[in-house]
Amino acid sequence: MQQPGEFIEKVLVPRAGSNQTFRSYKISKRLDDDISAVLGCFNLTIENGVISQARVAFGGMAAIPMRARQCEQVLEGADWNKHTISLAKAALAEDFQPISDFRASKEYRLLTAANMLTRLFVELESPAVETRVTAYV
Repeated sequence: MQQPGEFIEKVLVPRAGSNQTFRSYKISKRLDDDISAVLGCFNLTIENGVISQARVAFGGMAAIPMRARQCEQVLEGADWNKHTISLAKAALAEDFQPISDFRASKEYRLLTAANMLTRLFVELESPAVETRVTAYV
């Protein structure tokens, strides 16, 4: 816990290795609004077609940003394919019970989080296909 007068001096983020992929996707009503309806972050290590390490986290799905541990468990040790992504998407419902508010409904949030996993898979499998788009809720 932070004590009075303490501050974060620096944050070190290591460079991704050759087998690592990091992606972050944000869905919000306005580009200048820092509050997301859903924000997904993915850090995967894929070696020889197998996911050896997975770190998945979402903002907007709980009271505070959280890791999707059930989703990570499905991914780690599994083959990098559509079937694995489908299982990981289903696991998100075990990780989160989002609320509905003025930014998005709980159903929209779960669907959007799942679609972010699909987007990640499409981007990595088809690097020539540009999938980066600005989306508004």
